[in-house]
Amino acid sequence: MLKSLDIYGQRNTLKIVVALNLLLVGTASLLYTNRLVEKLEAREESSVKLYAKALFNVYEVNVNDDMTFMTDEIIFANKKHNVPAIVLDQNNKIVFSNIEFPKGTPDDEIKRAEELELAEMKKEHQPIVVEKDGKIQGYVYYHNSSILLQLRFFPYVQLAVMFTLGFLAYLAFSSARRAEQNRVWVGLAKETAHQLGTPLSSLMAWVEYFRTDPAIDQSIADEIEKDVNRLETIATRFSSIGSIPTLKNEDLAETVHHFVSYLEKRISTKVSMQFESLIPDGKQVMINKLLFEWVIENICKNAVDAMKGVGKLTIRILPLPRNEIAIDITDTGKGIGKANLQQVFNPGYSTKKRGWGLGLTLAKRIIEEYHNGRLFVKSSEVGKGTTFRILLRDSVVSEEPVLEGNKTAKSA
Repeated sequence: MLKSLDIYGQRNTLKIVVALNLLLVGTASLLYTNRLVEKLEAREESSVKLYAKALFNVYEVNVNDDMTFMTDEIIFANKKHNVPAIVLDQNNKIVFSNIEFPKGTPDDEIKRAEELELAEMKKEHQPIVVEKDGKIQGYVYYHNSSILLQLRFFPYVQLAVMFTLGFLAYLAFSSARRAEQNRVWVGLAKETAHQLGTPLSSLMAWVEYFRTDPAIDQSIADEIEKDVNRLETIATRFSSIGSIPTLKNEDLAETVHHFVSYLEKRISTKVSMQFESLIPDGKQVMINKLLFEWVIENICKNAVDAMKGVGKLTIRILPLPRNEIAIDITDTGKGIGKANLQQVFNPGYSTKKRGWGLGLTLAKRIIEEYHNGRLFVKSSEVGKGTTFRILLRDSVVSEEPVLEGNKTAKSA
């Protein structure tokens, strides 16, 4: 049984390794920072407790100068480290707040702001109860310091920056790789076209020689000439890779039917081909004939491979609403599993032992990038067959008047 081959799949391993490393570093940073936050939070709570006791000591009448100096230093240190706090007495009335307001702020606005801050502090922390000699002196509510808040969000910012840099690096790497691949393919294609030129000229000379020899059946020379012309077409395709193709008005049904007639004689005789056109006779669309035939060829050859040389291949051209045209290519092959439907157009995907997995990728690129259309799997059922659909959009359908004709059906 054939197994799918993805010659580009190994490149994903590096991406996964890099992503896992980023995730590992980010998770370690997050856990370490959270531990630091917990320790600093506990330290701030202890500082606020000391701060609260210092505040209530200041309110004592009989306090010596040394104690007053020490409590003043504690209050100043708390203010310097920006730990917002509000002190309530035993009756839950605000007696002190270290929240700063602009000079000239009215007392009623300060009071409202302090009450709002107090409500938020109650949601954030349980109050610190200040006791002396077993009696409650008051309560202290507080917010975490700005430094602690910054440290709490730092690992998330760090993760975001890391993944952003990783994503940008991935885009840059992918773009550079695609550009390098394109240069390689373009160079290889043009060199292939160049190398085909000499033997093609020689083959054409042999065809002319066969025509002058009465002992040779002229139908054989005609078929050889068709193959030589086909090779010239392929060479022209390769030489045009890397440049923007020119689109011209072409008779769509005639273009497809001509290729089907050529292909029918060069595939297994156990494959029956049927061509059907439901569009008006002479209907023209803007296509690049050489490249468009390449698309039909790739899909048809894949269909023949899927049927293992035995089955039925149907090509139907039909009109769609809003002046669109669809070309359905249906085979009676092995079908495509749901898990592989999204992979058939990926570079390197192939179910054949020999194959680079580029045929459908090139076909999709030709249709979608150069003809502003779509190529997709319309339907597929394992064991019954697959239908590929080529959809030509409004932008490539000719607006010129076309010959009105009856629906036609042709068999290649």
